[in-house]
Amino acid sequence: MRKFIWAAGALGLAAAFTATSVKACTTVVVGKKATTDGSTLVARNEDVGAWSKHFYVHQATSNGPTTYVSEDNGFKTSLPKTALRYTSTPDGEQVNGQWIFGESGINSENVAMSATESGTTNKKSLKADNLVKNGISEASMLDVILPYIHSAKEGVQRLGQIVEKQGSAENNGVIFSDKNEIWYMEIGSGHTWAAVRVPDNKYAIIPNQMVIGKLNLKDSKNYMASTNLVKKVKAWSQNKKIKLAGYVKGTVNYSKAFGTNDKTDAIYNRPRMWDGQRILTPSKKQSITKKSYTLFLKPDKKVSPAKVDQVLSSHSSYGKWKAGYRPINVPTDVESHILQIRNNVPKEYAAIQWLAMASPANSVYMPFYTNISDTPSQYKVDGDYQDPTNTKSAYWTYKTTAMVVEAYKHKKFIDSSTGKKTDLIYKDVNPTKKAVTK
Repeated sequence: MRKFIWAAGALGLAAAFTATSVKACTTVVVGKKATTDGSTLVARNEDVGAWSKHFYVHQATSNGPTTYVSEDNGFKTSLPKTALRYTSTPDGEQVNGQWIFGESGINSENVAMSATESGTTNKKSLKADNLVKNGISEASMLDVILPYIHSAKEGVQRLGQIVEKQGSAENNGVIFSDKNEIWYMEIGSGHTWAAVRVPDNKYAIIPNQMVIGKLNLKDSKNYMASTNLVKKVKAWSQNKKIKLAGYVKGTVNYSKAFGTNDKTDAIYNRPRMWDGQRILTPSKKQSITKKSYTLFLKPDKKVSPAKVDQVLSSHSSYGKWKAGYRPINVPTDVESHILQIRNNVPKEYAAIQWLAMASPANSVYMPFYTNISDTPSQYKVDGDYQDPTNTKSAYWTYKTTAMVVEAYKHKKFIDSSTGKKTDLIYKDVNPTKKAVTK
């Protein structure tokens, strides 16, 4: 879970906005048979606040460090000496010489990773298996997983092993993809996890809520989970001091066991699933007040990166949308990425990392081949972390543009951690975006 600050900065272009412990981000995943060109698409808005993000290439090595210690929470793990080249989008300032919150990237084996989609955990699950203070967290996840994996499924397995052995500090959703498949993984407690393969002909819109339902662990091609998960959930469900939900006749519904589905989710999370599905499958008429939505749906038309952009840029005011519902796109976006692995071109340039600095509603997705050896200087300006006057910084160019064109109006939304209304700014910005991107 990340904390964010929406600040006016030196230019005085926006009113001060502060909200702590707010779970953020929205994810879109699209299987290869649901896309226009047979690519796998993994995308996410990173919602934090108003500090810069950078874009780097980390070179391959055969003699790398064998121990990693997080400067964020002290998480420690061993590493293989050999690491693949990979890209990342960390925060724009190092902590004691370490880049943290790498968030998104693609390695030289054309395996993509997006981490994380922060989630919510119910109190009973924390009684059963509490989070681990110095366990693996979002801050370090990309850097200890992506350089060492050769397929999407291997990414799930490596992260799962770390969670089971050393614990997780947070409830998170993590996405892995390669040219063949996409896996969505959820870490529901200190040492448990589950993962599902995204159907090739479908997509999913994932908010800050656990969404993996009933697990069919006999189907290893499409489901994975932590060791003895069913046995553990059964025991916790029968424990009178815990009474964990989600266990029925030898099966586990992971989101019911570890997640939430309450009044806050009805305002903060489920409207985003509704909105994304409205855009990609408009033929399916649904109420925005439904208590649950089907996770995987077929799109009415094949999905392109531009269509994903439309979803991640949405500040819906459609139909019965009410002030207070949390939209997909918010002014606290610091970057948005679309990780595309193509099947119809040679491996050397099959991977594209589309990167929009700040909010995609007022930014432009720049496509980068990830076989590059370096990134543009504007995407890694030293000293730009919280300096909106830095005109050389790609991040601040887009962030201050968003402030100047005033794409948002002050509204109220629900802080998912407190259940209280908080100032936020949102509006449908399609006309503004057209003006900004001309």
